[in-house]
This record gives sequence, C-alpha cells and structure tokens, in this order.
Amino acid sequence: MQSRVNLEIDLGILESNFREIVRRVSPCAPVAVLKANAYGLGVQPIARTVKKAGAAMFGVAEMNEAAELAGLGLPVQILGNLLPDEIAPAVELGIVCPLNDLATATEISREAVRQNKTVECAVTVDSGMGRLGLPVDDALAPALAMKELPNLDVAGIYSHFSCAFQRFDPYSEFQLKRFRHLLDELAGHGMNFRRIHMAASDALNNFPESTRAPFNFARCGINMYGYYDNEVEQSMRLHPVVSLRTRLAAVRELAAGSSIGYGRMHKLARATRVGTIAAGYADGLPLALSNRGYVLVNGALCPVLGRISMDYTTISLENSPLAKPGDEVVCVGVQGDQSIALEDWAQLKGTHVYDILCSIGTRVKRVYKD
Repeated sequence: MQSRVNLEIDLGILESNFREIVRRVSPCAPVAVLKANAYGLGVQPIARTVKKAGAAMFGVAEMNEAAELAGLGLPVQILGNLLPDEIAPAVELGIVCPLNDLATATEISREAVRQNKTVECAVTVDSGMGRLGLPVDDALAPALAMKELPNLDVAGIYSHFSCAFQRFDPYSEFQLKRFRHLLDELAGHGMNFRRIHMAASDALNNFPESTRAPFNFARCGINMYGYYDNEVEQSMRLHPVVSLRTRLAAVRELAAGSSIGYGRMHKLARATRVGTIAAGYADGLPLALSNRGYVLVNGALCPVLGRISMDYTTISLENSPLAKPGDEVVCVGVQGDQSIALEDWAQLKGTHVYDILCSIGTRVKRVYKD
C-alpha cells in the first residue's frame, strides 16, 4: 500500500554534494558522519552512496550504529564513547575505538588481548567542547600511556569544535591552537598518528585551516545533504537532497466563524475552502508551523490553519481552488516554480536543520531516487 507521507532522498544529488566536499577538503580524506541513522535518512543507502563518492571512513556516535556499517569495507570510527558492555563487540567487529580516558583504554586493551586481536583506536581530546575526551592541557601523560598498552594500535587522534558555526570565532581559534600544541608535544615524545581530524561540517566552511596540515582527515555530516547551520558562511555549492510529500486527505467548505484545530487557534473570517493533509507532527511537521507555515498544493503556497495535529494538518485552499482529495502536497521541496526549504521550518521553530531532519517520523517512508 502506498505510504501517506514520503521522504524522498535524491542519491544523485547526495553523490554530487559529497564529491564537492571531497574536492573542498583535499588533501584531507573525508570521514562521512552517519550517526542517528544518517540523520534519519536511512544509513545503508546513504553509506553506499558516499562510499562510491569518495568517503575514506565512516563516523558514528555509538556501537549499534557502528555494527550496521561494519561490513561495508571502510573503517568505522565511534566518535563518542564505549559503554562497558560495548567493548567486546567493538573489538570483535574491528571498530575504531575511541579512547576517552586511560581506564577505558585499559579495558579495551584487556579485551583485545583476550580476543587475541589488535584494535585500532583514536584518542579523543577535549580541546574546549567540555563533553568527552582527555582535557587537552592534561592529555599528554595519559595519551603516552595509551600508546604502551598491549594490542592497541593508537592510529588516530581527534577533537571537536564547540562554536565553529560562528565565523572568526576566537574560541575556535583557541581550540585549534591548543590541539596543535598537544600534537607537537606528542610528536616530541615520538607519538605520531595516521589519522588526525578536528573539522566537521561547520568548520569546513568557517575554519578551512582545520583541513590543512597537520590535519589529514576531515569529518562531514549535515553538509553532504545540502544543508548548513544557520550561522555558517556557505563556501561550497551544495544542494538539498530531501523533499517531504504527502496528499490531501479531505477538502471541505467551512463557514465564516468556524474554528480550526485543537485550542481553536484559528477562526475563519469568511467562508473558506479548506483542506486536510495526511501529515502531522508525528511525521516531522514542527508544531511551530501552526498558524504560520505553508505547504504547496498544485504549485501554490497554502497557509497552515490552526494547530498542527499528530496525524493531520489543516490548510487553506484559497490559493489552489482546483485541489481535490488525493492531490500531492509538498511540505518540503519544489512544486512548480515554488519551493519550501527545511531552513524555512528551522527558522520558524527557532532551531537548526539537524533538529528538523532527525524529527521526521519513523512511519514516513524513505524513498530513494538516483
């Protein structure tokens, strides 16, 4: 049966975007960050596409995500941490393990010895994010100790910006300086790395120096889908890969004075032709679109009336008088010469595109186009 709501992902555009990112970060090797089921878009087809487009490595947040990608022929690095019960399967599957502290590194080493395997690892450095990793000013001694642990191949080291979405941010420059200083200290003690990275999507645009030596890898996530953080200076020609489409479930004439939706948030000033679309906040439409947002019907912008419900949304059809039940409704994307962008939704909600993408419901069918 046809799904009521489809999230269309254009893999051809995704591939083109990723090739542009590869060009942009060269000579750094690109790490495709595919956490949260590739930001809700479906990790397997996304992973296969970016691998074809030049990804050198996959990055994820946790062990279940890593396991999904372990058989695709590229190294998979966990960018977060490992919980105690995740260490054994990570070693077994050959996942690049994060070293957030010496105690965890010791446990990974013990498990690697037990399994008679050498485990590739990456030191996590907290250069100012305040979330995970070795605090940069105190990282030298534990990092050197990690190097001596048996059955660990400490191949990588990485850090993460906290404010790279702000162009010319002095704190980001401070983070870069501290991390580089640590790298110099470690090199002075004979500890070098095959993989060094700090840049993610925001920094690719705002801090290109984080894609130059000593860095030889660079992470990208939201950019590959053609989106940016609200404040980022866009330095690449990327295009959106997704559109969200549903259908008109009902068309009715309602009298002047009729109220619309929960809380009677909208009251019709005059007799109006209204439509009910088969999508609501369970499908990813932000509540912030209530009485404010638009959808496209037959190429015309149609305003949302009243509060968005879980499964349905009411719209005015005054701009689309020929609309009938079953007609396509574009919530995000292009129809005719009109378009609605995810950034429009993010602005109305007071958030960023990451939040919008990851909020698209699980009952929405993912449809892949080349």
